[in-house]
Amino acid sequence: MGKWVKRAAWAAAGVAAAGGVATVVAQATVPAGPNALAFPADYDKGVKYATLDRWDNKQVRDFWASAEVVAAAKAGKPIPEGAVLTLAAYAAKLDADGKPVLENGRFVKDKLVAVNPMKKDKAAAAMIPAEIRNGDWIYQTFTADGKVNDKANLAACYQCHLPFAKDDYLTNMAKLAGSFPSDAKPAAAGPNDVTIANWVFGPGAVKVTAGQAVTWVNNDDSPHQITIVGADGKQGQRSGVMLKGQKATLQFDAAGNIAYICGLHPSMKGTVEVAAK
Repeated sequence: MGKWVKRAAWAAAGVAAAGGVATVVAQATVPAGPNALAFPADYDKGVKYATLDRWDNKQVRDFWASAEVVAAAKAGKPIPEGAVLTLAAYAAKLDADGKPVLENGRFVKDKLVAVNPMKKDKAAAAMIPAEIRNGDWIYQTFTADGKVNDKANLAACYQCHLPFAKDDYLTNMAKLAGSFPSDAKPAAAGPNDVTIANWVFGPGAVKVTAGQAVTWVNNDDSPHQITIVGADGKQGQRSGVMLKGQKATLQFDAAGNIAYICGLHPSMKGTVEVAAK
């Protein structure tokens, strides 16, 4: 197979932790390929266990696994060695204004744009830099015609899945196991509450007084996580990961304008304006 993982220079090395979730501040390079993960032929002959509308990049994402992997997850058993889970990404169909076309409240698929599998391969995963390793998982990304996307940033895959260590690094373990709270109804928003809906924080700016807390309520099918961003651009305190209907609360003791993002989807941004007492 050859040693297909190369380590690169680390920038701002260190780990920041809050809310029981660790954030790797450093960056590593993981070349896209070739590696130990081949194109998953017939992935769509398995079980489609989740579909997600991505409002941030106007995509529809289908998640596939074998019947054996789904059965193991539903039985609470470890995902077996050699298991492959596949994300098929489609561009959403857009209207004349460039907005996603909705049908029964969901995006309408257009063309397939990427096929991104992940494989449980202990030997191959051992060569991933320890700081971003996702247990025994490795990743790959292919174009719609089945060719390796050499421009892909696979390190971002590892960084994205790091907060889900307790779920075997799977961002959709609850859906794979059939335990996702799909019917969850978030509680009514209070004066210091921020609703997350369609991948947007609402309101985008909330005002509190020093010593008060802000609560975020997730109304999306996707998990989200609040990450504070300092004036220097470095990420700091993080909340726990929120599934649909779940909340996260952070308290703000010092006056100032606090910027934050979703730690899993950095294009989602908001601010907390903290006034002095």
